[in-house]
Amino acid sequence: MSRTRTRWRLGLTATALLVASAVVPAPANAEDVTDYAITVDPAAKGAKIDDTMYGVFFEDINRAADGGLYAELVQNRSFEYSTADNRSYTPLTSWVTSGTAQALSDDGRLNARNRTYLALDGGSSVTNSGYNTGMSVESGKAYDFSVWARADAAAPLTVTLHDADGTLAEARRVTARGGWAKYRAKFTATRSSTTGRLTVAAEGPVALDMISLLPRDTYKGHGLREDLAQKIAALHPGFVRFPGGCLVNTGSMAGYDEASGYERKRSYQWKDTIGPVEQRATNSNFWGYNQSYGLGYYEYFQFSEDIGAMPLPVVPALVTGCGQNRATDDDALLERHIQDTLDLIEFANGPVTSEWGRKRAAMGHPKPFHLTHLEVGNEENLPNEFFARFTEFRTAIEAEYPEVTVISNSGPDDSGSTFDTAWQLNRDANVDMVDEHYYNSPQWFLQNNDRYDSYDRNGPKVFLGEYASLGNTFKNALSEAAFMTGLERNADVVKLASYAPLLANEDYVQWRPDLIWFNNHASWGSADYEVQKLFMSNVGDRVVTSTATGTPSVSGPISGAVGLSTWATTAAYDDVKVTGADGTALLGDDFSGDASQWTHTGTGSWSVQDGQYVQSDEAATNTMVQAGDPAWHDYDLHVKATKRSGKEGFLVAFGVKDTGNYYWWNLGGWNNTTSAVEQAVDGGKSTLISKAGSIETGRAYDIDIKVRGRQVTLLLDGQEWGSFTDEKPAEPFRQVVTRDAKTGDLIVKVVNAQAADARTAIDLGGAKVGRKAAVTTLQAAPDAVNTETSTAVAPVKSTFEGVADRFTYTFPANSVTFLRIRKG
Repeated sequence: MSRTRTRWRLGLTATALLVASAVVPAPANAEDVTDYAITVDPAAKGAKIDDTMYGVFFEDINRAADGGLYAELVQNRSFEYSTADNRSYTPLTSWVTSGTAQALSDDGRLNARNRTYLALDGGSSVTNSGYNTGMSVESGKAYDFSVWARADAAAPLTVTLHDADGTLAEARRVTARGGWAKYRAKFTATRSSTTGRLTVAAEGPVALDMISLLPRDTYKGHGLREDLAQKIAALHPGFVRFPGGCLVNTGSMAGYDEASGYERKRSYQWKDTIGPVEQRATNSNFWGYNQSYGLGYYEYFQFSEDIGAMPLPVVPALVTGCGQNRATDDDALLERHIQDTLDLIEFANGPVTSEWGRKRAAMGHPKPFHLTHLEVGNEENLPNEFFARFTEFRTAIEAEYPEVTVISNSGPDDSGSTFDTAWQLNRDANVDMVDEHYYNSPQWFLQNNDRYDSYDRNGPKVFLGEYASLGNTFKNALSEAAFMTGLERNADVVKLASYAPLLANEDYVQWRPDLIWFNNHASWGSADYEVQKLFMSNVGDRVVTSTATGTPSVSGPISGAVGLSTWATTAAYDDVKVTGADGTALLGDDFSGDASQWTHTGTGSWSVQDGQYVQSDEAATNTMVQAGDPAWHDYDLHVKATKRSGKEGFLVAFGVKDTGNYYWWNLGGWNNTTSAVEQAVDGGKSTLISKAGSIETGRAYDIDIKVRGRQVTLLLDGQEWGSFTDEKPAEPFRQVVTRDAKTGDLIVKVVNAQAADARTAIDLGGAKVGRKAAVTTLQAAPDAVNTETSTAVAPVKSTFEGVADRFTYTFPANSVTFLRIRKG
């Protein structure tokens, strides 16, 4: 990068200048030297920002519900765990039995939806281990025990709460007699523990189901874990999107009933999740465990109301996503799901005299929940099939509930053929709002602050329903903060935005990064959480037009070695040639000898076989081998590749700097449905160009990659597949200014995502302001992370007393800073 310096004096026009990662600190007496300039035009009318701009997305991933936000301490309380959920599960997972105990699934069950129950003989017992290290209890706190039991004769039950050191509360006794009935007891913990166990011992034969232990203290008394709910509430989210995600549109679209054989691998269907808990269905969670539906639609609506957020449910569109990619062609089933969606709106908004409004009132909420937005589908990778079904949902909803905004989506990525097709369909149909999702590298977020600048102001609005920069370090949070300034600047297009995922239990992680982390006794916000909280708490009501100087950067050509890799696939490579632009041979390998030119930096098993370089471990992912000089640039790479077996195709890398920084052409990725060029920066990948396509097993492909400067051309079997130019700057200095209508405050929001202070001349354009600004700063090392025991990234509040129409402020290196400037 190049660096320049420009002087700026009060009374003169602010001009641009500099930066990069090696700023020379200004001398102490050089007050007229600055690095950046921000110019505000308070007379210009910027975009209005809705109160619902920022929200949260809750999906039951990483044990976010059971073992998380849902306060139930007993795991597998209804003995419904099954191999359908996870190959290692049985009906007694998380239980230890003594004596004679059997998990039964017969006509003696509690009800049709509770398929399995436990039979104990006299002198037998069953002990539950809870989640994480066990059940977490606090001294002096109350816990409510309940169990459904059936016994032909009186069967006393002794219930104990204990850990390895002894009892945690006085034992309780209940006596079961007759048909299925619910029995209750209350514990008061005599000491604290994070390794608690609950034991139920029987003195006579008895059947048990729905064994529960809930803390008496839950968030607003509504059954949710208090610390997690409070952390979400502290964000002041404008909406809650629920319940997914991949939960919504994966698996069967059938019901949980006799007709489907009580199908476990189903899409999330709201009617399964309301009413008495013991009568709710169970389901196989897409993320590899069981979900009990103790946290269901009623609780989601209630929680949204409790935290003052707009509820935003997502319903299945009968096209599966998340790698399944199947469209259900069943008119009767489609009509049933459309009617279920209409019933959902009635459940949320209908009067108590309506069928579903009456059911809501029976659950304890006679007043409506005021549903205004509803999303149909999630990340469908079959845009035409999805949109045909979406149109039927939309038509039916608008006919009965024209006041409800029906949200569509644009597939699972930020670009590519699925994205383009979906957006065209949405534009042509004049859809109100389209959901976009993307998980990319920090560099991508720094490069794409202007993403929505060019969107059609008269087209569908954008709901950014899921995004994150693939990490929980402060570097990730900084890049997201920089991107969020662009979201606010385009608040007339981007109406809703939510980071994803929301919660992660540290012992049950299927996806990273995550906003809030927890275990069975503690929770903590990530660096990303602190950024989201700062933005959500200081949104403002309208954008105030402003401009800022940028960071000049001179990028050299794409340079690096070359590489070969596979992903859950075995493949053979041959005839590798790298030739300089002037025709100089840089590398040639026909594998007639050994593979000594190649360095194995990934997983997998590579060997030379019959004159080919073969990766033979079908289960291995990212099996990179590389060769050549990291300084190479302007070259042609030729590879012959043959897929032997597995789920995907080939990965041919170029511009390889090290194991975390490279480009690769991913041919037959995403379960052999798509080919794309991805760029990895510090381990985080983003997609530069993608197209639908698959790779045939046993067929030899000629792959050619031409690198010229920052231009790359890709050829498959001699035909041009695509090209791109990687020249967008990863701008580290981003800003936006908004105004708070209630207070009149100007809120200047600045992200400085580099290892240099940014001394900045700020021109408020004649706005009448006071001399003081309330300052909130997040600053930390780029790799800093928050943990249970250490909060490296936390807001620091201060006061700046040098505000004027024109003033200078130094934004620290690696920081997010909000200046709330009072109206003068």
